[in-house]
Amino acid sequence: MPEGGTLTIKVKTDNNYLVTYVSDTGCGIPKENISNIFDPFFTTKSDEKGTGLGLSVVYGIIQKHDGSIDIKSKAGEGTTFVIKFPINNK
Repeated sequence: MPEGGTLTIKVKTDNNYLVTYVSDTGCGIPKENISNIFDPFFTTKSDEKGTGLGLSVVYGIIQKHDGSIDIKSKAGEGTTFVIKFPINNK
């Protein structure tokens, strides 16, 4: 959020899942980029600002733990990531 804003994190349980919502009030992600954001090396930033690996690594870690990640975003309105991990009641 280059101009500042609010970052909100909420956690709840839903059936057998721990659900984490990470939301910001930033500029959002354009619709044409949503399907690519978890691809390795995908970035809209200049070379000095990143490699495009961060979200790909996050996606891999979540998948390795039998979780899921979803994104809700609209350009100009912010973004919410919804991350779910199964709760093991052993």
